[in-house]
Amino acid sequence: MKMTFRWYGDNDPVTLLNIRQIPGMTGIVSAVYDTPPGEVWPQASIDALKKKAEDAGLAFEVVESVPVHEEIKLGGPDAPRLIENYCETLSRLGKAGVKVVCYNFMPVFDWLRSTLDEQHDDGSNGLSYIEEQVLHMNPLDGSLSLPGWDESYGAGELKALMSRWQDKTQEDLWKNFEAFLNKVVPAAEQAGIRMAIHPDDPPWGIFGLPRIITGAGSYRRMMEINDSPANGITLCTGSLGASGENDVAAIADEFAEHIPFVHLRNILRTGDRCFKETAHPSACGSLDMYKIVKTLVRRGFDGYVRPDHGRMIWGEQGRPGYGLYDRALGAAYLTGLFEAAQKEQDV
Repeated sequence: MKMTFRWYGDNDPVTLLNIRQIPGMTGIVSAVYDTPPGEVWPQASIDALKKKAEDAGLAFEVVESVPVHEEIKLGGPDAPRLIENYCETLSRLGKAGVKVVCYNFMPVFDWLRSTLDEQHDDGSNGLSYIEEQVLHMNPLDGSLSLPGWDESYGAGELKALMSRWQDKTQEDLWKNFEAFLNKVVPAAEQAGIRMAIHPDDPPWGIFGLPRIITGAGSYRRMMEINDSPANGITLCTGSLGASGENDVAAIADEFAEHIPFVHLRNILRTGDRCFKETAHPSACGSLDMYKIVKTLVRRGFDGYVRPDHGRMIWGEQGRPGYGLYDRALGAAYLTGLFEAAQKEQDV
């Protein structure tokens, strides 16, 4: 297991020095953020990012993410060109020593929450999702302001994009996903990279948009399209675990050979399609983190792990979900789980 940490570049208030000081930390998970989706990442930008990490004593072997342009998901006329650009970016990342690329195939919106600073009894705050609140949201009236997507579209552009999705079904999205995989997986193989799709977050439809990567059935269908080792999964415990229908440990067991990258975090389910993000330990939420880690160890997992979304604790302010302190605590806890599970396995 290689413990890593998400880093958003020079504008991230969490510095590489901060990350380097977390016990057991081996590398960063990052991306080239100043190139528009669909365009080829400059080799110089990739190499510069790698050098910054290595100068700080950290590896740069996981990218999260190379965004999939919306035209690819829609199957638009420009999709073939954009997929070729994607493949060229993978080639350049492979030359820089990148081993895993995390990505998603969610239409329009990345991860969605109804509240970014849910107050917890201990004085911390974190992300939460309440279905009733989301049902009253209108993504077209400018009332939403969430990280991960709202900076990408103006109001008029978002409205036009949503209208294009109005008549699209899950099968339409699967068809376009298959076309993407058929081109990208061979390119990843050639580059020495394993693709690792992130599950939809949350793992159900929002705002009438189709979503397809929601659990074990999705992964089985995906592997039927292409069962190459380069066609892999990002096992995100918090995203999958938001649905009580997903047994995350069982998913880890079934698809272990296809998991090069794991996001480990806990959530507390508070109702049907309602949850809040908690501290990482099992006792703090609805997921048995030790069972998940033990399953990964038993199945021989030797890939990359990162502590996922953390709360804001000790007065810290920063990018919601991506502060330093709680994620550092999570990394230390998870490292301990892996050590214990590995030693039990070795007995």
